[in-house]
Amino acid sequence: MSIEITGDAAPGFSLTPLERISARRVEHDWAWAQDNAEAIDRNWERRLAETPGLFDGPVYLASGCVLADGACEASLFEVRYSRFLAFRDAGVPDALVANAFAAIVPHSRDGAVLLGVMGAQTANAGQIYFPCGTPDPGDLRDDGTVDLAGSAARELLEETGLTLPEGAEQEWVLLRGDGQLAFLRPVRFDCTAETLKARIESHRGHEDEPELAHSIIARSRSDIDAARMPGFVQAYLASVFPA
Repeated sequence: MSIEITGDAAPGFSLTPLERISARRVEHDWAWAQDNAEAIDRNWERRLAETPGLFDGPVYLASGCVLADGACEASLFEVRYSRFLAFRDAGVPDALVANAFAAIVPHSRDGAVLLGVMGAQTANAGQIYFPCGTPDPGDLRDDGTVDLAGSAARELLEETGLTLPEGAEQEWVLLRGDGQLAFLRPVRFDCTAETLKARIESHRGHEDEPELAHSIIARSRSDIDAARMPGFVQAYLASVFPA
């Protein structure tokens, strides 16, 4: 069963339904990072003081994307996590670069959407969004492509313990805004929201340091939390819940 997307995204975001997504690793000479190296180091020191467990590993950002015939291909280049974090903390000052990522959006049989509240040990502590993460070299394949779909499924499993149901829909939705390319895959699970939530909480209970503080259920626009939900989450929920 497909999930209805109305296209009524929140202000500042565009919503594009897609049949296919792909990504490829490219080389990119990122002038902004070179010009702001000292500020990036200071920001990283501040972030480490706040959250000592952060790791400055390699991740991918987007230097462009091409939309055509129901498909999108993103061009991704490698940076250190400290550069990505400083870029985001500075309000995404380079319009030619975007934070690109993919996420599974769990929908329940009774019409709700499941989200997670990020744990205190993460860089996004307290924020509410779908299970996702910034793609990294672990998602790179031998042919130079970056497996965004695989990244989304892996993050879903790691954060919630959920696996994609057999025959799950393949449709994607691209939310563009706030310097982000959010590739979202809505997937309906054949159980109620409370059952899904219980499964996620059970998974959390078996982890030494769960990434999620807890999970929440959204059933209507009244559940949109403008203070803690990033813009792409607010835009998506606005597109699936009637006004």
